[in-house]
Amino acid sequence: MSSAMHSPRPGAERRRPARGVSLIEVLVALLVLSIGVLGLAALHGRALQHAVDAEDRLRAALLAERLGSEMWLRGSVSLPASVIATWQAQVQDTATHGLPNATGTVGTPDSGGGVTITVRWRPPSRDAALGSHQYQTRVVLP
Repeated sequence: MSSAMHSPRPGAERRRPARGVSLIEVLVALLVLSIGVLGLAALHGRALQHAVDAEDRLRAALLAERLGSEMWLRGSVSLPASVIATWQAQVQDTATHGLPNATGTVGTPDSGGGVTITVRWRPPSRDAALGSHQYQTRVVLP
């Protein structure tokens, strides 16, 4: 056998299989991971805002219910001005479970003996031009 049969062709070098990860692949993986983390952070922020909105709606319902209960206890939808003023102060006092930028109103009794209680509020994060949130309930005594 001649030695010419086993020698590689000139210019044809044998390549080894690629091992490891190239820098480009690492950077692309970091980019994809970063986008995913940013998406999760934005999702968490939205979930937190929805939770705060739900809590505000619950507080508005409880505040309106408090005045409705007072009407039931007194047996009349017409309450003294001092009771309504105290309730309105509670609606506005955020230190004692009130709502931010809130107002509470009590309508005048209608012919059916019912009255509408309205609680309006605007969260600090909401632009005033977008308006405010509102909760209404109607109290009718038998």
